[in-house]
Amino acid sequence: MTALVRSAVPVRLSEEVAEALHAGEPVVALESNVITHGLPYPDNATTAANVERAVRDAGAIPATTYIEDGELRIGMTGHDIERFASTPGIRKASSRDLPVLLAQGARGATTVASALVAADLAGIAFFSSAGIGGVHRGAQQTMDISSDLIQFTRSKVAVVCAGAKKILDLGLTLEYLETHNVPLVSYRSDDFPAFYCTTSGLPSPHRLDDETVIARAIETHWALGNHSAFLIATPTRPEDAVDAAAVDEAIAAAIHGAEAADIRGQGVTKYLMRAVDAATGGKSAAANMAVLSTCAEAAGRLAVAHAKLRADEGRRP
Repeated sequence: MTALVRSAVPVRLSEEVAEALHAGEPVVALESNVITHGLPYPDNATTAANVERAVRDAGAIPATTYIEDGELRIGMTGHDIERFASTPGIRKASSRDLPVLLAQGARGATTVASALVAADLAGIAFFSSAGIGGVHRGAQQTMDISSDLIQFTRSKVAVVCAGAKKILDLGLTLEYLETHNVPLVSYRSDDFPAFYCTTSGLPSPHRLDDETVIARAIETHWALGNHSAFLIATPTRPEDAVDAAAVDEAIAAAIHGAEAADIRGQGVTKYLMRAVDAATGGKSAAANMAVLSTCAEAAGRLAVAHAKLRADEGRRP
């Protein structure tokens, strides 16, 4: 690590990321929670490397974010990925956890929300994930709403994802984004995707197929005075997708099972996820790995178009 961003919070960039940002080259921020809390070792290390490679293949620089020694760090080496993938007990850190972990000098893995904080502080315009958090089923009683949605209203970053998981209330998730004026476009799709399902069955408010138009829309959103995210949803490839009907059937059965077993709160989400995994015969794990790379590749292409637009605008008299 060589570059420390001037900030009240220590943000240290890898040499590669620092040089790319200084030169105006496209950079895509990534979370590290998928390494520590997503898949078992060594699949987690392999997947993280594949995701970074997908960003590079699209022409951008990957910048995986993490927390260590009282710093937000941006840009992992291969050794760092292997270290995080094989070390148990690394703490999952959402944006609310950042002040505590940074003050403690603890090691932490970033989620969508905390990675957005890091990207915004570093001036990285793009972030890629797979499935974002959303409004949970039954939120009218539980008030269970993902911090991802809150952070979208606070961080000036373009977020590329495959929508949100079907176990969430996707209709209310879209309503939340609309209420808080977070722009949402689907890239080369009419519908809002549902993680490793190509569609949620819900139409997206906007469809854009042209990468330059998306870049211009992002810049216009920020030029209008908004310091908030711009959400771009792109579906996974059909050959990597999980059958939506099978997932819906598994979720319906699991909801009844959770009610019968009096499972509540965060336990419901885990119960539903396990039910979907079982119903798909393990295909959901492979689909999870595939959609991470699909989103990363799309984010890389969009970041390239955005960097070119900024460079072209800068050359205008």
